[in-house]
Formats: sequence, C-alpha cells, structure tokens
Amino acid sequence: MFIILLRTLFIITSIFFTSLFYINQSITAVIISAAAAAVVSLSVVIMIEYVSHSFQPRQLFAALTGLLAGLLIGHMLVLGVESFRLQFVVEFSGIIKPLLYHLCGFAIMMFFIINHEEITFLDKIISERGKESEMQIAYKILDTSVIIDGRIADICDTGFLEGILVIPNFVLNELQMIADSADSIKRNRGRRGLDILNKMQKDQSIMVKISDMDFKDIPEVDSKLVKLAKVMKAKVITNDFNLDKVAEFHGVDVLNINQLSNALKPIVLPGEDMRVLLIKEGKDSNQAIGYLDDGTMVVVENGRRRMNDEVDVTVTSVLQTTAGRMIFTRLRED
Repeated sequence: MFIILLRTLFIITSIFFTSLFYINQSITAVIISAAAAAVVSLSVVIMIEYVSHSFQPRQLFAALTGLLAGLLIGHMLVLGVESFRLQFVVEFSGIIKPLLYHLCGFAIMMFFIINHEEITFLDKIISERGKESEMQIAYKILDTSVIIDGRIADICDTGFLEGILVIPNFVLNELQMIADSADSIKRNRGRRGLDILNKMQKDQSIMVKISDMDFKDIPEVDSKLVKLAKVMKAKVITNDFNLDKVAEFHGVDVLNINQLSNALKPIVLPGEDMRVLLIKEGKDSNQAIGYLDDGTMVVVENGRRRMNDEVDVTVTSVLQTTAGRMIFTRLRED
C-alpha cells in the first residue's frame, strides 16, 4: 500500500507540473500535455520496476524529490531566459519552456535515483511509518554454497530464521551450471541444491523470493551478492569463508552456517571421557582418527593398533579453528 501511494504521487506530480506549463493555452493543449506526462511517468515506473524488480521506498522518494527539485530549477531557468526578452525566445517559448522543464526535471531526478544511498537528508523526508515498514521486511540472501549444503532448509523448519529468503537469479544460474557439469560430483551437488530450493519453495512456512536484480557490470557472483545485499539492506547467508570476509569489509552483515554449527556443538573439556570409532590413520605415527556424531574430528594418540575398533578415550586438548574443531585424546587404557 505504501509503495502504491508513492507511485501514485510520482505520476500525479508529473501530470500536474506538465499541465501547468500549458495552462495559458487551449484546453486541448492542457489535456494532451497531461496525457503525455501520464504515459511518460507511468512508463518510467514500469521500466524501473522491470529493471530492478524491487523498487525500494527510498529510491521512489529520491525520484520524487529529484523531480520536484529539477522542476523548480527549470522554472528559475525559464524566468531567467524570459528576463532577457530575446526575439527567438518569444517566438519559440512554447518549445523552449517545456524543454527546459523536462530536461531539468529528468536530469535531477536521475541524479537523485543513482545517488540515493549517499543523499542523507532523504532519511528525514521518509516518514516514520515508511521506515518501520522497511525495517519489518528482513531480507536474507542465500548464496550457492549454503543452498548446496542443505542445512538452511532444516534451520528454516525450526523457525529460527525470520523474514524473507532471497534467491538471486544469478545464483540460480550458477546452480544450474553446476547441475549441468560434466563432473559427476559437481553435477550431484548442483542437483542437490536445486532439490533443496524446491523443498523450501513448497514449504508454506518459509517465505522465498526470487530476485531478478542483476549487475551486468560485475562479473563475479560473490561481488554481485554483496552489491545486492547493500541495495536491499539485507544479510547474506553463506558457508563461504572468503565471501564472509569480503561482505564484512563492505559493511554487509553475514550469517555463516558453519559458525552457527560450531557454536551449537557441545563443549568438551580436557579430562572428559568419550567413546569413538577409529576409521582411519592419522598424520603422525601411531595416531588414529575418529569422528563424533556432529562431524568433529577426534585424534587418538597411539590408537593405530586399534583401527576399526570403538574405543574409550580421554580428552587431552581441544583445538578450535576457522574450519571447525579438533579434539586430541589418548586411549583410556593407556
């Protein structure tokens, strides 16, 4: 409702100011100019909607403010030109006046739209109701890695994630390319990601939105994700460590599923006992490797002689890394 009101104001303002230029002429000229203004302004709204798919209230306010400022500047230019009383100005006033108004209005409006993020006084123009409605919509953009991982669907089922999950079209395209890969491993990963998306879309409790917004001048998908997050004022959900750091550098909030997983793992302290199945040899001599149910690696000293056995071990130390957690243990029988 709020966006519709802004669009209506934009179109009405365009019609009003255009008709004002022809008010001293015939009623036919007024009607034709109003109709032309309505068509042009409506076309601008439709074009912007088509290109961006999600036209934010701040952008529409920027367009409206820029249009008003441009028309005022155009009016001052017209008054300045008329003050010279030149012969050609008098003869072609019917062309020069509307041309100045339209050029100034369009140029300043486009300047405001392009630079809407840097124009700080727009925050004061936007009503509190408009701000609240924007803040209530919490967008979270998914990248390719987190879709393929699949845990995002389980997290959504628990109800811990609020807001709308945004799937950019360029991420879907990347996922499709992976699913069509000649490499069987990549192909299976891509198809798994597509299956996860289909599952999430069918789930009525999960709000999923496909975004057509793209940035043709940016080739890298990660850079597009960061740009899209800044435009939509959204958070990025990822498993990619590098994307995490790049997004944080650009001031974009990131939700890393791996960090969440590590935070939810039970705390293990030195001296505690546990039971683990040894499934492979370690790097050092006599070491053996096992895994807990959550995937945490357990290194067992002098455990190589008990390969493929389930053994009781005692924790000696815990190493936390960005990739996860490693638990070092020794055989309890030692």
